[in-house]
Amino acid sequence: MAQKVKPYKNSDATKKAQVTKMFDTISQEYDGLNRVISFGIDVKWRKKVVELIASQNPETILDIATGTGDLAINLSTTNAKKIIGLDISDGMLEVGRQKINAQNLDETITMVVGDSEDLPFEDNSFDAITVAFGIRNFENLEKGLAEILRVLKPNGIFVILETSVPTNPIYRLGYNVYSKFILPVIGRLFSKDKVAYKYLSESASVFPYGETLNNILRKIGFINVKDHPQTMGVATIYKASKL
Repeated sequence: MAQKVKPYKNSDATKKAQVTKMFDTISQEYDGLNRVISFGIDVKWRKKVVELIASQNPETILDIATGTGDLAINLSTTNAKKIIGLDISDGMLEVGRQKINAQNLDETITMVVGDSEDLPFEDNSFDAITVAFGIRNFENLEKGLAEILRVLKPNGIFVILETSVPTNPIYRLGYNVYSKFILPVIGRLFSKDKVAYKYLSESASVFPYGETLNNILRKIGFINVKDHPQTMGVATIYKASKL
């Protein structure tokens, strides 16, 4: 059965439409709130993703759910010739375009509005593909992963960075308290969208992680699947490839 995550809020609109609207709304405040919510540790996690990608010396990289382009910009240090950042929210992409322009990376990074479940690229197009904190927003997880497999080149690398739930009972308790009570309060205090950060915490708590997500990746057809928990398991980096 295809994996789905509960919608952003009750509505007749699809999850995809709701998530697009949510990220358009919070695009201007997203970067700052992200640093606050993660205590800045997300920067360290992204650096590890870049190290994994750089080890493969890719020429072409696709960063899906790129948002405001943090990871795409970091990936420019890999010396890839072309990086495409794709996201369903043009509001988030516009913030990213401004950041890219400020760092004179326009020749390397292109921001594209697109749907992760219907990628506008030919088969076997990219040496490396990344998704950071976006895969849980896929409306149909397995369809999105199948699209990623399709456009990844044989022997290419696919890396996911996503939130997860600590397995240690003590760490899990702290995580649950923070994600269920503190994170939504921060969102209500500082965000234009009073529901957005409630959705982000809820979607993180129900999204498959660890070996469960590993098995979904294997089912889709990825090989050499491994997961690497980060910071007591509050996030996990997944690495996979294509035959």
